[in-house]
Parts: sequence; C-alpha cells; structure tokens
Amino acid sequence: MENKQQQLFRHLPSVDELLGKVEVIEWTKIYSRSMVVEGVRHTIQEIRQMIQANQFTSSIPMEELIIERIGQWLDRQAIPSLRRVINATGVVLHTNLGRAPLASEAIEAIKETAQGYCNLEYNLATGERGSRYDHVEQLLIELTGAESALVVNNNAAAVILVLGTMASQKEVIISRGQLVEIGGSFRIPDVMIQSGAKLVEVGATNKTHVTDYTRAITEETGLLLRVHTSNFRMIGFTAEVSSEQLAQIGKQYSIPVYEDQGSGMLFRLPGVSEGDLTVGEAISAGIDVVSFSGDKLLGGTQAGIIVGKKRFIDQMKRHPLLRALRMDKLSLAALEATLRLYRKGDVGKRNIPFVQMLTASKEELIGKAERLACGLKRDHASAVVQIMEVVGRAGGGSLPEEAIPSVAVSLTLPHIGLQEAASILRQARVPVICRIAEERLIFDLRTVSIEEIAWIVEACSSLSQRRWAEHGK
Repeated sequence: MENKQQQLFRHLPSVDELLGKVEVIEWTKIYSRSMVVEGVRHTIQEIRQMIQANQFTSSIPMEELIIERIGQWLDRQAIPSLRRVINATGVVLHTNLGRAPLASEAIEAIKETAQGYCNLEYNLATGERGSRYDHVEQLLIELTGAESALVVNNNAAAVILVLGTMASQKEVIISRGQLVEIGGSFRIPDVMIQSGAKLVEVGATNKTHVTDYTRAITEETGLLLRVHTSNFRMIGFTAEVSSEQLAQIGKQYSIPVYEDQGSGMLFRLPGVSEGDLTVGEAISAGIDVVSFSGDKLLGGTQAGIIVGKKRFIDQMKRHPLLRALRMDKLSLAALEATLRLYRKGDVGKRNIPFVQMLTASKEELIGKAERLACGLKRDHASAVVQIMEVVGRAGGGSLPEEAIPSVAVSLTLPHIGLQEAASILRQARVPVICRIAEERLIFDLRTVSIEEIAWIVEACSSLSQRRWAEHGK
C-alpha cells in the first residue's frame, strides 16, 4: 500500500505534460521556450525536494500549485539584477549601493546621449575627428585652476595611468603612513608594481618629515607621491609632510609631485579638516598632478579625474594604456552635466543630490521623519514607531572621522524577527535597505528623498501582511 510520500511522487506531472497546459503555452509567447522549460524543470525539482523532506503540505491540487509556482519563477527572472533601491542607512556614499546618486540634469544628459548618436569624438565646428576628453576638460580647468585635465573610468585607473606615464622604471617616494589599502584589496604598493614604478618608502608609519623625503632623493627618483588616507585617520603621536611642503621639495629638486586625493573636493564641505585641501587648493599649492574620484565628494558618476600641468597631462593622453581606461559616452555625459552644475555656483550645487543630503538641515530631516512615522503608524497599529536622533556617515572612503548628525524613524514590530523583517524589505517591489540597531529597524532620513517615503511605507506594509498570514488571521 502506498504511503503519502509515494502518492505525492506519483502525482508529480512530467515536463511534457506541463508544457502542454494552456497557461504554460501562453508563457512561451512572452518568454523564450528554453526559459519556460527551465522554469518547469526547476519547479518540479523544487516540489520533489519538498516531498522528500516531508515539507509538502499544500491543500492546492499539485498541478495547479506547480503552474502557479512556474509563473512566480518566470516573474522573478524578469526582474533586472541591477535595480534601484532605497538607501535608508544614513551612509551617503554607500559603495555597495552605488555611491552618489546623480542629479536630474545628469540623468537627462544620459538619456539625451543614449537615445541617438552624439558628437563623442566629432568636432562639430570643423567637421573632423575630435577628442572625447574635450567635453569636460575646459570645465575642469575652470573649476580647479589646473592647466589641463583628463578623465578615465575610475580613480584606480587614474593612479595607474599617472604612475605609468610619469614614473615607469623610476623611483617613487611615498610616506609609509600612506601605503594604504582601499576596497577590493587595492593596495598602493601593488599598483606601483603594475605601473612599472619602483616604490621607495620613507619615514615611519606614524611620522614622516621633510628630511625623510630629501634624504631619499637620488638620480633615479622620478616622482614624489602623496596619497590621501581617505578611509582612515591616524591620531596621536603623528606628523606628516603637507601638500605645500611636498610641492616645495619637488620644486627645489626639480621632481614632479603627484597627489592622489581619492575622494577629492571641488569646494570645502562642512566639517572637513582645514588640512584636507580642495583640488583647487592643491593645484595652487604647487602640486603638479592631482587625481580624484567622480562619484564620491564630487557627487557625480564613476570617473577618475586627473588635473594638473599640461606637459604631464599631454603625456598621459598619448599613453597606449589610455584607450583601455577611457570613459564611455554615457558617463561623460553625466560628468559634464554635474560639472556644469558646479560652474553655476551655489545655485547649481544645490541640485546635486549628494550636496543636498550632506547639507540637509535638522528641520528638513524632522519633516521627512514625521511624514514617514505617520505612514508607518497608520499601517502598523501594534508597532512601536519613534523619531530619534542618530549619527550617519559620508561613506565611500570619505570623511572617515566626520560623524554626521541625522534624524531617523525606528520601527519595532511584534511577532517578526528583525533579520527576517530586513530580508522582507530587501525583497520589496522597490527594495529598502535599512539599519538594525537597539532591537529595532532604523530608517535614516538623510539618505531618503521625499518621493521615497511612500515606497518605504509600501514595503513595510508587507511586514504586517506576513504576520497576518503566519497567524492565519
């Protein structure tokens, strides 16, 4: 006599049987046949494993359940892997969430450039071939005071290009305290090896003096390098050679000086140390070449921006590696639009989301928090919803010491674990990423726009739905 498990296995339909069903045939008109077949096989195997584990408890007829789950599987496959999410963590330049969101002007520039042809490398005035770098070079010159400028696809590429151009097979002197590692195990010594430069370490981890550099200079010295320790700070018994001092050493010994600023600032941001120079200040101090990221404190798209003396930039433009590192047309369009906002001064900067978030007042944040709290209380009668003061971060390896006061809404729900709740929010139509602290979900409003508040409320409504479903109410 068959047991329940054997009966269930016997009722499992075959792949061919399911492919003949009307609903499945309709799906082949929307998706490719191979994708539908994969969905059928995947679902049958999923049900088979549930039966084997004695976890199949559905009261829905098996064939009906399988067809329903095939449809759900196909719907999931149609969801793009790369999606918009809501950043409610309070980390403004969250590397894992794509760093700086773009200004509407930059988004429009991407759209305009993408939907047709463009003059990427075509000079409209002469009708001849042009350079893709011309679209942003003059803007960068105006904004930084540099003689020339060049852009590549990110700042790591910029570092490799600068070192490979200015110091290949030559010695590069750098303070031991600046031999940093950034995300993805990207280390300055390893980059030097790839560029062909020879590393010369000077000073101690915590202290480096002018004499450490001057004693290390030889006929083989090709470059003095200063790396901004963007993602950490050393405090206490420390000393370092400033940009101005290093520029003076370079001038005295006729050796070029390069500063990798990492995050880079075009204007001074609130709370930034006076010791951290803007890009323009570094150029004014006599630094020959400066590089920095486009998607950090600039608030634009991913890019490696190089500014400095024309003779060095011209050499980089002729380097064979440049073609492998060049920016695409859409990134260039977004970068140009962002730089044009900076050229408009304070009026333009206010349209850059990163600047808006970093400079938002407490009153603005409280207004958004009250709106979110009202929506959550409406949908979660049994929950504890509170407005609270919290501390956020710039993120993205920028301003590591700067704690940014912010305002958040906390949500404590009965009958559902915090990790499970966070997981459900990540699976929402518009995924919501929040923090978990003090036994509650925390939504930091500094990184949430007014338009996104309704989406957070919608995502959180599924937490109540899950609770009701689990308790059969």
